[in-house]
Amino acid sequence: MLDKSFYEKTDEILSNYSLEEKSLIPIAQDVQAAFTYIPPEILCYVASKIGISDARAYSVTSFYENFSYEAKGKYVIKVCDGTACHVKKSVPILNELMTQLGLGDGKVTSDDKLFTVETVSCLGACSLAPAVTVNDEVHPKMNPDKIVELIENLRKEQ
Repeated sequence: MLDKSFYEKTDEILSNYSLEEKSLIPIAQDVQAAFTYIPPEILCYVASKIGISDARAYSVTSFYENFSYEAKGKYVIKVCDGTACHVKKSVPILNELMTQLGLGDGKVTSDDKLFTVETVSCLGACSLAPAVTVNDEVHPKMNPDKIVELIENLRKEQ
């Protein structure tokens, strides 16, 4: 059961749109921006408000890889494993990150809910390879030592 504040924030988001099916994607984007994911209960709530079935809302949002139904950490770290990054050794960076955060075997969010790690096929920063983003901020020319330093610095901000 979600806190009442989730529904209040969703109502605030809904007030910016016409309540019809064509608004589903931008509403879902705003919901995810507000909560770091789309809580399934909120997706159903949005569906009822815009007059579509829950199944239709899931059908549309699940088509897009960028939407997530699971809570993410405060810092979403994307490790590029596209050709340029892979050739310049992005895998050791990912391995170090997973080790530092105690992740693996399908676990992508740290126990303290600070970090979520995702592997992406391209960040569009090939000249900066290997690249990592933290909440869409690019960190270029990364290596395992730099990723440890980055994690330590983000933890200090807490």
